[in-house]
Amino acid sequence: MNILFIMYDQLRWDYLSCAGHPHLHTPNFDRVAQMGVRFTNAYAQSTICGASRMSFYTGRYVHSHGAAWNGFPLRVGEQTMGDHLRAAGMACWLIGKTHMTADADGMARLGLSPDTKIGARQAECGFDVWHRDDGLWAQGPDGFYDERRSPYNEYLKSKGYDGENPWHDYANAADTDGDIASGWIFANADKAANIAEEDSETPWLTSETLRFMDQAKGPWCAHVSYIKPHWPYIVPAPYHNMFGANQVPAAARHAKEQEDAQPVFAAYMQNRIAQAFQRDEVRQKVIPAYMGLIKQCDDQLGRILDDLEEKGRLESTMIVLTSDHGDYLGDHWLGEKDLFHDQSVKIPMIVYDPRAQADPTRGTTCDALVESIDLAATFTSFAGATVPAHILEGRDLAPWLHGQTPHWREYAISEFDYSATPQGAKLALAPRDCRLFMVFDGRYKLMHAEGGLRPMLFDLHEDPDEFDDLAKTSADHPALEKLYGHLHEWSRRMSQRVTVSDADILNKRGKSLRRGVLPFLVDGTEVPAELFEKYSGKTRQKHAKD
Repeated sequence: MNILFIMYDQLRWDYLSCAGHPHLHTPNFDRVAQMGVRFTNAYAQSTICGASRMSFYTGRYVHSHGAAWNGFPLRVGEQTMGDHLRAAGMACWLIGKTHMTADADGMARLGLSPDTKIGARQAECGFDVWHRDDGLWAQGPDGFYDERRSPYNEYLKSKGYDGENPWHDYANAADTDGDIASGWIFANADKAANIAEEDSETPWLTSETLRFMDQAKGPWCAHVSYIKPHWPYIVPAPYHNMFGANQVPAAARHAKEQEDAQPVFAAYMQNRIAQAFQRDEVRQKVIPAYMGLIKQCDDQLGRILDDLEEKGRLESTMIVLTSDHGDYLGDHWLGEKDLFHDQSVKIPMIVYDPRAQADPTRGTTCDALVESIDLAATFTSFAGATVPAHILEGRDLAPWLHGQTPHWREYAISEFDYSATPQGAKLALAPRDCRLFMVFDGRYKLMHAEGGLRPMLFDLHEDPDEFDDLAKTSADHPALEKLYGHLHEWSRRMSQRVTVSDADILNKRGKSLRRGVLPFLVDGTEVPAELFEKYSGKTRQKHAKD
């Protein structure tokens, strides 16, 4: 049995035809949904790439692993799905993006070199690396944004694309009358990237995935992590003009959201990305390109599914399709991700389990509250190991996949640390106060803000668009007490005792008595006689002075 764990960066949950998108047809996503289960209430543990991914990979909340922002290192020694799977006899490989930053200081303190097998796994989030490519090969006056080598740029050079950074000059730019039209500019989003479609990022990573699977010896887990449809929003022909402005939905936003807005929300509505997406001409160019990127992802998924089917691997491979977070695209007056409206924090989650036990649920949906951290536990269980619940905070999805109705969580949690952003500076908050927490119980959604700022509260049954912030007018709404109770309960969870399991503790109980530690006895009759055998009998020598 193998695992194909596919992640698309910044893919909205509702931009798939199986999720009801009116214009975007994604037959290969739909194909996997028909083979398995589509979870309709799946939530990311953070709405920023790095923090969300570290939760996926560790199976732990951001509050537990601590890598709360892009570039915040995952501390050395934090166990990841690669560690759990290898212990179960399954290899774990990376093909694509992780946004992982190694804890270089921690590794140096422990004498771990990144060019050793153990050191490399610590530096690469527990994965063995087929290709790591985080996708943003931006280059400015101070050099490259990402200082690692770019496998994709090397590929482009091998195909005859010239220059120091063909990622930008061709994959991320159009040709306009002989001039580079950069994909960094929204006005260029409707132009075709100046690259052969088969050489663009998504097909390249798909080809590397097929190459990996052809040589892999099982059992294996392959994390195939696409950079798209994450910005820059530019796509090669024929995908650049498959969709038009007439297929761009009206922005889901309301003027009342801007009235007396919660301070963090207000700060984000005023930032540069939000201001851009508040312009209709930007949305009408960007969203068709975003849809084209997703359509290309779907076509490339078809290549993978066809290959698995043709080579007889489909019946032995679990397939998971998901995303690290969504994209506002102008909804709620915002761009990018960051906050906790469903456009940002809710993610697609489709799971195909090839085992016969999953036959009853094929082609169904499940509305249980699922979190991204559940995948690490699901994979560990699928590999045949016991889920180490004292380490992994997620839950095995197998019962849902197999048609059972397990006792399940009452609420989902997500976190966002904006201490490194201009919004934190604008609000004049100390870094430790620039933290947001979401609690969602299936109906009510709370956004708690540290730093003494008021919360936000939405009733998604009565207000599915999340326009009416109930905390504006009702500081004592009964749902606030309930959700804050959940947040308090969650904050008291056992999350840091990761070296000793509950089973270990139960097994230790009373063992010290059998090893001769017999404190606090009055006359010895309190314990079985066999425990006192080493401490009774005739004195063999007398050393005390009279």
